Amino acid sequence: MLAAFSLALVVNGAAQENTVEKAQGKGPSKAAVKKYDADKDGQLSEAELAKAKADAKEKRDQTKKETLEKYDANKDGKLEAAEREKKKADAVAEKTAKKAAADAKKAEKDAKKAEKEDKKAEKAAKKTAEKM
Repeated sequence: MLAAFSLALVVNGAAQENTVEKAQGKGPSKAAVKKYDADKDGQLSEAELAKAKADAKEKRDQTKKETLEKYDANKDGKLEAAEREKKKADAVAEKTAKKAAADAKKAEKDAKKAEKEDKKAEKAAKKTAEKM
């Protein structure tokens, strides 16, 4: 009886743990399922999950390697405070440039829209003037 009760607690605890992980968003994302779900059953098997984790690790390692190549001035394999500041400054500059480009694109789109509306208004005014 005690063994059955202990087993029930363990099973119930595992079920609650799974529910908590899903609720906290620790399950695979929809994008990961779509990318790695080879058998298209809507879930990642252990093999599919292992592939996803291996790809994520490979991407992290590649990013770290590229970061060190770019910012590790003294080539000691780690970023010192000054090197981290340079990386941070570059990230801010890149973000600012992207925002400026997006803003310019939006301004251009808005200008074209306003020009189109102006032409439409001129055409309507011309039609109204002709009727008089």
